[in-house]
Amino acid sequence: MIIREQLEERELEYLSPYATFSKNSRGRSVEEPECDIRPVFQRDRDRILHCKSFRRLKQKTQVFLLPKGDHYRTRLTHTLEVSQNARTIAKALRLNEDLVEAIALGHDLGHTPFGHAGERALNSVYHFKHNEQSLRVVDLIEKQGQGLNLTWEVRDGILNHQTTGNPRTLEGKVVRLSDKIAYINHDIDDAIRGGIMEEADIPREYSEILGNSTKVRLDTMIHNVIINSMDKPRIQMSAEVETAMIGLRQFLFEHVYKNPKAKGEEHKAINMLKQLYQYYIDHPELMPEQYLQAIDSKDNPKEQIVCDYIAGMTDNYAVKKFEEYFVPESWKN
Repeated sequence: MIIREQLEERELEYLSPYATFSKNSRGRSVEEPECDIRPVFQRDRDRILHCKSFRRLKQKTQVFLLPKGDHYRTRLTHTLEVSQNARTIAKALRLNEDLVEAIALGHDLGHTPFGHAGERALNSVYHFKHNEQSLRVVDLIEKQGQGLNLTWEVRDGILNHQTTGNPRTLEGKVVRLSDKIAYINHDIDDAIRGGIMEEADIPREYSEILGNSTKVRLDTMIHNVIINSMDKPRIQMSAEVETAMIGLRQFLFEHVYKNPKAKGEEHKAINMLKQLYQYYIDHPELMPEQYLQAIDSKDNPKEQIVCDYIAGMTDNYAVKKFEEYFVPESWKN
């Protein structure tokens, strides 16, 4: 028996009956030979980890635009924190860790530069949602348009990771909840670091249930998910903790995500991406060859391909291209 088969058998012996087993995957869009060492979800995890879109997350905004401090989260560090939360929960519940890690590492690959401000900018000029774009990245954009050919379960988890999503696997549901747990807590931490708020500003009705520090809140939420989901065919929190988490999230929307001190520059980022979008619509020949070839396909309107290109940019690269097209250079003799 080869190593992959041994690992698949080990899953059947150890994992919960509610877990997603590698050997029972619904497969890939394009059939390919199995790896002799890695089960399918581990292989997907590796493909995501090594792709270019994953590396570019290190220079994409999480909450603060182009932060000067070294310790503010980026889209990459957010992704890693989601992955760690999800693996902790999955391990305790005896779910498939490779599957949750693959979904977690891939869930934000389609995010724009400048975070949700960039998403709003592209959605205002053409239909754009970052979860759908993440799926386009792994299906159609990565590897020079070949895609990563991921399994159905990983693709389902990536597409449905948002609040309104409904993943078909428990592993996908773990990532969906772990995403919230991660950004609620690290956004508080970053907001305190940035002088936007203080720990004492959090309403007592939430802190008394969830805790008075990032460490305690993470511990409370993750433990609560595990305790209330153990040996059950669903992923859930207790009503009390879930209500407090939702309330704390709403508090962040009002005091951080809409705070002029944190978001005062967002309108500039939005206008910049809108102008870049129109410029590439008018001058598509300035995009890389991969995108020009994609425009030639009847299934890919030019508007979609321009969004693909801009969404893949890092914050710094978007600024660089804007300056190249719209800011005059000094005379050089």
